[in-house]
Amino acid sequence: MGETPRRPDPGAAAAADRRWGQARALGRMGALSGIVFAVLAVVAIVLVQRGPQPGDADPVHAAFHAGGGDPLATLGLYIVPFAGIALLWHLSATRAVFRAIPMEFSPVLAWLQTATGLVFLAVVFVGSAAVGAVSLPATLGVASPAPDVARAFAAVGYALLFVFGSRMAGMYMITTIGMAGTAGLLPRWLAVIGYLAAAFLLVSTIYHPVVLLVFPAWVVVMSVVLLLRVGHRAQP
Repeated sequence: MGETPRRPDPGAAAAADRRWGQARALGRMGALSGIVFAVLAVVAIVLVQRGPQPGDADPVHAAFHAGGGDPLATLGLYIVPFAGIALLWHLSATRAVFRAIPMEFSPVLAWLQTATGLVFLAVVFVGSAAVGAVSLPATLGVASPAPDVARAFAAVGYALLFVFGSRMAGMYMITTIGMAGTAGLLPRWLAVIGYLAAAFLLVSTIYHPVVLLVFPAWVVVMSVVLLLRVGHRAQP
């Protein structure tokens, strides 16, 4: 006698539908917060660049501080924490999306995604504070640092952002792409592009602000994916 075909469990199917619905709602939250982060991050990068840079000569530093600094450069520094808050929402919502999706993910990737995202955010905060220390005294009306001291602060900030921050961002991208690929949320071609961008951040030795735009741009792409693909997969 042949085996009786196993009937699908309606309870399990309903539970899976509920989890996909929860993932869809979390995906919208992750998409919105990711786009907000990207916008704020780009604005902060552009504004902070208005302050003296490590390669600027002494007269440039002297003229900047003699003129009372640039309030927009200071504004860029104040925007950084709000970009970080938006990124925290995005990181949390993205992690919650993967937890809500009714399938198993590698626990190693899950922990790496969380850890690298948080380390990246901490590095960005410290690095931005170091870079902002160059222009903030002029805005506050206090004694300005000597050009060599200002360049040292900026160099520390650049090292944190470009050497450490970019690599943490690349690692976060790799883990997120891996989990999104497992869930079937990313087209193969988009995953390949994401891996290439992550590899660029991991090996890059370029100290140009454009490098800092790679991660926000990728977050926008992932936000669109969360908004469209999770909703599509959530449909019965």
